[in-house]
Amino acid sequence: MKRISRLDRIAIALILLACFSYVFPRWADPNQNSRLDMVLAVVDDGTFVIDRYVANTVDYARVGEHTYSDKPPGIAFLGIPVYAGLKIGLDSSLMDGLVTRLENSSAFQSTLREGGSGVYADKVRFALAQVVLTLAIPVVASVVIGLLIYQLLTGFGLGAGLAAAIALAYGLLTPAFAYAGAFYSHQLTAALLLGAFALIQSRRFDQPARLLLVGLLLGYAVLSEYPAALASGILFVAVLMRLVRARGLWKIVWVGLPALACAVGLMAYNNAIFGSPFSLGYEYSELWTNQHSTGFMSLSLPSWDALWGMTFGRFRGLFVLSPWLLLGVPGFVFWLRSERRWEGWVSLLVFLSMFFFNASSVMWWGGFAVGPRYLLPGLPFLALAAGFALQRWQASGWLRGMAPLLDLWSLVMVWGLTLAGQAFPSDAIADPLLDYALPNWLAGNVARNAGTLLGLRGALSLLPLALVLLVLLAAWFVLRRRWKVGVGV
Repeated sequence: MKRISRLDRIAIALILLACFSYVFPRWADPNQNSRLDMVLAVVDDGTFVIDRYVANTVDYARVGEHTYSDKPPGIAFLGIPVYAGLKIGLDSSLMDGLVTRLENSSAFQSTLREGGSGVYADKVRFALAQVVLTLAIPVVASVVIGLLIYQLLTGFGLGAGLAAAIALAYGLLTPAFAYAGAFYSHQLTAALLLGAFALIQSRRFDQPARLLLVGLLLGYAVLSEYPAALASGILFVAVLMRLVRARGLWKIVWVGLPALACAVGLMAYNNAIFGSPFSLGYEYSELWTNQHSTGFMSLSLPSWDALWGMTFGRFRGLFVLSPWLLLGVPGFVFWLRSERRWEGWVSLLVFLSMFFFNASSVMWWGGFAVGPRYLLPGLPFLALAAGFALQRWQASGWLRGMAPLLDLWSLVMVWGLTLAGQAFPSDAIADPLLDYALPNWLAGNVARNAGTLLGLRGALSLLPLALVLLVLLAAWFVLRRRWKVGVGV
């Protein structure tokens, strides 16, 4: 069985990696650009000042005469060493050849906006840096989430096949798919939180090395997404409770030290740029001032509009995009009644913390987005809960009949919205599927991807990915069946 488990992990990793990396990050995305600008400024200019690049984003802070990214710095900090290594190649003749290739590619040119600036060296350099940084951080983080979901569910007693299906469904049939291939910090934060949870619930969780890693993961999650402080706090209390039960309360020091180091690092960064350890970039944002000044940093009380809109609304509803995740609701009930109820309570609280944060935001829809993106760090915990419902009902005829329909609907919605056009759906579009995705697909305006570089246009550009997935799935199926027979399963 260990051999089959290893095969499952390899197959999950390869399938997710192929899907996440095939489609390129959006070329002109202000949210991604804000973070990328910081990376380029530090490596190329030796400063956090993004004055040279600020024209490509609306997400910036102004302090005195200079501009800075107003985003949490965690993902940018990770991107700095990656870009420093990449810069060696970008400064070579490789760039000239790449620019020439893109200028001569009619398929690539067809994805550019009419009247835009076209293709030139600095723009291609920026885009290439964006691709590499996305592959190195959000893509890898999202693959790790899939593997952790598989590991956790099999550890909770679910069958390996069901656990693998849920891991793939999370990665490919939820809004996580859209952000796995984008230089946002949501997926990185989700991986950090889920990784900490996996360590906390493990048998030998109280080893110093594991506790140090838990503290680092929890601290860096906050460094990457400030709202993660809610989930990190819950997980910190969870490890504290486990240490009390194990009569090793003093070991909480091992968790606190790296978490404190992350906090000190964030305060030093804030103090150096914004003049106070407790000042955040959003306080100095030159745009979105009304939103950031409402309530506490754009947070108020949950509203019914937000609660409906982020669940069942056509605009950003999670369960409209991924109806199979509704199984997470009864799944939590089954989980809390199982022998692993402690882990169920922790997961439920982590998910609810992100859910009610999203519902409390005055801009709960997240601007240009696919689904309620502020909820993404809590989404793996809902997927875990769905596993308990599927385990309980997998023998039911109605579920066997409904599951393919739910998956097909999720595929059409998630991939349809994610791959349509060269930007995520605008927040000015009330029905993104019918008024944005469908027109773009009919016009052949599909997000730039590896197939585009091969000269393929529109939906045909996804054909190489389909072939790769077909080969991977066939090989997985054949090897899994052969090895099962071999061990007499």
